Amino acid sequence: MTFKTSLLVGLLCAMQPLLAGAQSATDMAVLKGLAPVTVLSKTPEGNAALAANYTVTGGIQTGAIKQSTLLPFAEQQQQALQDAFITGGNLAQLADGLGTTLGSGYLARSHYIDRTHFTNLGQPIADIIAYALATTRMSSGSAKYFFANATTDAKTPASSEAMAILKTLGGDTDIFGKSYHFPAGTAGADAYGNSRPFQTEPSVLSIVGRDYLNAPADNGAYNHGPLMDLTDSPSFPSGHTTYGYTGAILLGVLVPTRYPQMIARGAEYGNDRILVGAHYAMDVIGGRTVALYGMAHLLANDPAYVGRALHGAPTIKDFPAALKSARTDMAVTLQAACGKTIQECSDEDTGRLSNRAANDASYADTQTYNLPVVYPKTAGSVEDVGKLAPEAGNLLTVAFPSLSLKQADEILTETEGPGGGFLDDGSSFGVYSRLNLYAATTRATALVSGQASGTHRGGEIQEHGAKRN
Repeated sequence: MTFKTSLLVGLLCAMQPLLAGAQSATDMAVLKGLAPVTVLSKTPEGNAALAANYTVTGGIQTGAIKQSTLLPFAEQQQQALQDAFITGGNLAQLADGLGTTLGSGYLARSHYIDRTHFTNLGQPIADIIAYALATTRMSSGSAKYFFANATTDAKTPASSEAMAILKTLGGDTDIFGKSYHFPAGTAGADAYGNSRPFQTEPSVLSIVGRDYLNAPADNGAYNHGPLMDLTDSPSFPSGHTTYGYTGAILLGVLVPTRYPQMIARGAEYGNDRILVGAHYAMDVIGGRTVALYGMAHLLANDPAYVGRALHGAPTIKDFPAALKSARTDMAVTLQAACGKTIQECSDEDTGRLSNRAANDASYADTQTYNLPVVYPKTAGSVEDVGKLAPEAGNLLTVAFPSLSLKQADEILTETEGPGGGFLDDGSSFGVYSRLNLYAATTRATALVSGQASGTHRGGEIQEHGAKRN
């Protein structure tokens, strides 16, 4: 077990201008993939999606829209308040996805002591956490200011290559601020653009309780300050959600017997950002897409993603190899803590993620948030993941080595969610926005354990997710 001091600013989800910089090649791919958000106001379908984004966000935050949350609404609000903090040094707050037994074993050795100090299970695990989070955090942070005011850090103009993305599409910056009548710099708005729900919505429920570190707090303290000040931090995409899904995938790959539950936890973490009033539904979908895209490329050992010098992280030249080493350490540590096999310990779970039906329903409510179709062409077709994004299968094969990449891509295709969403424009990046990794990992888990059948519930999850109001 090692002890580290956290660089707090570096762990708060790329929300500060300090973390943004010139766009790298990997960042450019993400900017291009997220850019469809900039043209939503140009079409009737896009405007309908923007209107629904505002209405759905407000309804979820106040409880007017009933969701299948893992906890009763009042308790889920308290969980959301705890999830406002980020345990970026060790993913401790996400470890409940590992279940009662494995999660407690993890937390006994890897936890936060206060806001700046934490322990971890060992250097191999600490290293891959730092590298993975730094990778997706940079992409999320670069996007925030680019889509707000076409800068890298609120003030430095974006590169000509980045600006060409907007020019080619004919897109606009500050799409949420302009659409919701809080354009950048106006009274009560974000100074740079894309004001957040707590600034634009007519009412935001206050949540009073205790935060992750058991200190008295409310959601205002994590929106307006002093614990976290987001008033001039652009909303799109959600950096917290990117962190949550990156961490959930990482822990799921490290402990494959809990992969579906980890994805359910990632979805809960992203949805909690809506409950505290910090993000729109579109922000959460965008943050999820950034995480899935970045992690797939890391797990594929894409040369553009490995061997990089990233702020606050060691350089990792072979990410799958580093992850394999970390997985061995994780298994030894957790098995020793439990005293049984990892599978047996995984099954010993009495927490909120122990109910399969509840996990199914909770995840399904976050897949599209019932936002309307923007791209009818992709809505009416099944997109072949193997052709559009062949590296996506690594999200499954690294956790389940008995699967071939072709099999993994087929599972992702068969379980993908409804198409035609605001990012699903037919691009390689766009297909990541409709991946249903919860359904896919559920099906993969059944396949590798020899329990798959034609009526397996993985298909039911897809059908549930496909329903629209």
